[in-house]
Amino acid sequence: QMQLVESGGGLVQPGGSLRLSCAASGGTLDHYSMGWFRQAPGKEREGVSCISRSGSLTNYADSVKGRFTISRDNAKNTVYLQMNSLKPEDTAVYYCAADPSRLCVIWPPTYDYWGQGTQVTVSS
Repeated sequence: QMQLVESGGGLVQPGGSLRLSCAASGGTLDHYSMGWFRQAPGKEREGVSCISRSGSLTNYADSVKGRFTISRDNAKNTVYLQMNSLKPEDTAVYYCAADPSRLCVIWPPTYDYWGQGTQVTVSS
């Protein structure tokens, strides 16, 4: 059973940066496409970014393009989300998820395994 644990969240000022990590256990990460999602209070969970099994393909939500970068280190069974130029509207709980398909889509139903989330708060 794949287990995912996010870390790296916190409080940051607007314009600042954070790097989220998602460590996997109980499975081999390179068998999965990986995604990052977020959910703000009172809002639906939305896709942020995804990365294919090899890392050769990535996708981003329009709201984060040019500011966020997803990457993975399959040897370390870890996926990252580098977040730069953070805005107050980026405030949310961020989740990583694993998709056993070969796709890279930012759509929650395709993902089988989810972490518990890490809080990101962007505020002055």
